[in-house]
Order: sequence, then C-alpha cells, then structure tokens
Amino acid sequence: MSGLDGLFLHLETPATPMHVAALYVVEPPPGKASDFAGEIERRLLPRLALSSFFRARLAPLPLHLANPLWVDGGLPDFARHLQRIVLPRPGGVAELHACVAALHSTVLDRHGPLWQLAIIDGLAAGEVAIYLKVHHAAIDGISGLGLAASIFDDSPHPLPVPADWQALVGEAECAGTGARLAGALRHTAAQSLSLLAQVPSAVRLLAGLVGRRDQPSAGGMRQNLGFGPRTALNGPITAERGFAAVSLPLAGVRAIAGRHAATLNDVVLALCSAALRDYLATHGGVPRKSLLATMPVSLRDAGNTETTIQATLTLVRLATDVADPLRRLQAVRAAAGAAKALTKRARSIIPTDFPALGVPWVVGGLASLYGRSGLAAHIPPLANLAISNVPGPRQPLFIAGGRIRACWPLSIVTHGLGLNITVFSYCDALDFGLTVARAAVPEVQSLATALQAAYVELARLSDVLPAAGRRTAGAARKRPAAVPAAARGGSRQRSSTGGA
Repeated sequence: MSGLDGLFLHLETPATPMHVAALYVVEPPPGKASDFAGEIERRLLPRLALSSFFRARLAPLPLHLANPLWVDGGLPDFARHLQRIVLPRPGGVAELHACVAALHSTVLDRHGPLWQLAIIDGLAAGEVAIYLKVHHAAIDGISGLGLAASIFDDSPHPLPVPADWQALVGEAECAGTGARLAGALRHTAAQSLSLLAQVPSAVRLLAGLVGRRDQPSAGGMRQNLGFGPRTALNGPITAERGFAAVSLPLAGVRAIAGRHAATLNDVVLALCSAALRDYLATHGGVPRKSLLATMPVSLRDAGNTETTIQATLTLVRLATDVADPLRRLQAVRAAAGAAKALTKRARSIIPTDFPALGVPWVVGGLASLYGRSGLAAHIPPLANLAISNVPGPRQPLFIAGGRIRACWPLSIVTHGLGLNITVFSYCDALDFGLTVARAAVPEVQSLATALQAAYVELARLSDVLPAAGRRTAGAARKRPAAVPAAARGGSRQRSSTGGA
C-alpha cells in the first residue's frame, strides 16, 4: 500500500466514509421475463471470486505502526459483501437514489475485502440497478473503470465461467507478524530514498515559479490559490448522504467546447459553475468571490492499470462571480488551463508514495479531532467542492446479456467539503453523479435540475441545440424539468434527477 492509499484509510471516520462507488442501470435482454436480478447475481459471483482484487483484504501491522499490507483473503463471504434489495413502490428515480444514498453513508467493514455490492430490483421500467462501492485506499477513478470492465462483458453474449470456479480460488494468505514488519521496513526505506531523490527537482521547480512571474504556470498558481468564500457547502457534516444523477449528451457538450476553443473538461466545470450559481441564489446567496473547486488530475502513464491511487489534486477557480455564461466559460477555461500547465510541469515530482511509519496514529488522530472540534465551521475553505471528470468506455458494457444503460459515479464528501460532482463519460453520454452531505446540501435534486438547465442555456447560447431545443430552451430555463430514469427507455440523450 502506498502512502497516498493509506491516507484514505486513516482519514476515515463514521461521519466521513472514504469509499467511492458506481451506480449501473441494466436493461434486461429481449425476452427476459423474470428474475433478471438473480441471473445478474449468478453471473457476477464467479467473476468476483476469481478476481484477486475482490479477494484482497487488509493485514494490519502490530500497533498500527505503518500502513497495513494487502493479502489474499481467499473466497469472499458473499453473505457479507453482496445483498439483494427490492425498491419500495413506485420504484422510480427518487426511490433508487434514496436507496443508494443510504448504502453510501455506511463505512466498509475492514475485517474482509473492502467492497460491497447491491443488486437493486423493483425499478418501474423493469431494469435492474447495481451499486458497487470500493474503498478509495484500493482504487482511483481510472483504475475503477478498468475494474468494472473486468467483471462486465463487452457483448450481450457472456463469457463462459468454469463450473468448478469455487475450487479455483486459493486459500487465504496468512502473513506472519515478522514478515509484515520486515516488509513494512523495506517499503519505508524505499519510500524514503525515492522521496529524497525528488527534493532537488522540487526546489528548482518552486524557485522557478517564484522567481519568474512571467511564466504562465506561475501566474496560474497565483490565480487559483487562496481561500474560497464561505458557503452552505462548507461546514461540519454527518454521515447522512444524498445523491442525484444527471446525464447529458456527450456530442452536445463537445460541440459547445468546439465553439469556444475549450476542452470538454472546461465545459463540465462551467456547467457546474452555472448550477452552483443557480442553487446558491436560493440557499444563502451567490458569493461575490468565486468558488474554488478541487479537481483530481491523473498521474498515470498510458497503459498503467495498477489499482493504487496515482493522482494529485489541483485547484480551479470556477468564476461563479461572473454572471454572463459565455464570459464565465472563458474565465473557467483560463483558470483550468493554468492549473493544468502547473500540474504538467510539476508532474514528475508530485509524490504518490511516501514513508508511512507512524502515519496511522498521527493522521487518524487528527481526522477524529477535526471532526469533533467543528473547525470546518470556522476556518476559510481551501476549496468549496470537488469536481472530477473520468473518461470511460465508448462501447457499451453488458452483464447477463443485459446492456448497461448508464453508469453514475458516487464519491467522497468530508467536513468543509459537502459536495462532490464526479463525471463518467460512457458511450455517448456524460453521466454526472452528485454526492452530497445532507447537512450541507439538503436539496440535491434542485442542484441536479440546475445542472441540466445550465446545459440547455449554454448550448442555446453556443448555437448547438437543434431547432426544437432552441424553441424550448427559454421555458427550460424558467422551469427545468427532469426526466425520470425509469421513463427514459433506451434514449441516450437522457437526464435524471432525484434526491434522497
């Protein structure tokens, strides 16, 4: 376990679970009359059992001196890790999102592999949902999508599974105390040497940024640094979560980006900015100072599929103080470009691994103290929310012959950071998952609706909506309406909103 992986273990408290998740909605194959959920379970069990990732469990060091080790836990106890849920009537979007929000609010049991899967039946349209959560100590967004591809099919025809798959799973690994300590010491030594080797480069980089103010990366660092304004999003939280989903057409968002010489991520940030202005206008007011978003940036080399976290965080000013949507997009583009330039320049010296000796005690104690003290209500926020954009597969995935129609992400919120917007691109859609602490965002549905309205407005101003869309854009802005997931059928230009 790397130093960065371990931080997510030690930062976890009952009020701030540190897992990420995905909500998949699966259309049953033609002619499937009954128990599609049962067929999904039968197809998933062997794939989960035969994957070393889903068998891995923690082996702690004596006295928790450093990060634990990952060892093979053998055949998972599916009674603990997998559950079947039937939604209450009418089985719509609100019921689904309330169910998922409740599942997302509980910490994972560390006595076994750090994942949980729920197969959710009872959707009004006959679809079946799959909620899969995994501890962030084991995975990041990019590796998570690769993991999903390993348990789903790339065609409606499932790959065969050996009938004796349970016999193919090895025995649980038992690492002795001496071996664990020796491994930890060797790993700590290697981490220390690697970190020391990066110090000269880090000093040169910082000296260059401070000394040469004409460099774009230096200006970008100054532009995006500083504290964010205090809002209702930024205070102490409880474990209660809310969730809502919005899906936008990928082609439409790309068209907006092309019209304004922006990137897809620039438009995503601008849409989030507009939605936040709309939401905050009725929840405390729009601050005169722009909100700041913290945004993960992948540090993976091409083809790297390791499940450890290989990312860093950057700050981007969202220009929420700019009223005009097109001017706001240009301001966001400049801020995001500066942050990207700085991260690219510093990429080689950003550590994802560091010595962990004594870290569990220090970080765990500080995390617990921070939550109990209520400091988040009194100190200025370093960032107001988290936004993450993860590229996903362009081809559809399948399970038990059924097509996965949507894949909405859920992520982490914490004290002082009560909103997380994570985006997956899947097939021809951008699937937005809005994870909130209910204490910070009690009306997540209205925020999701505002995000949809922001897309309609920006598409209209960019002249990328079809004629029918232009005629209804004004009405959509005045009274945005959500299309329930259960009623969307197979349409890929879809939108759903809902709250727990």
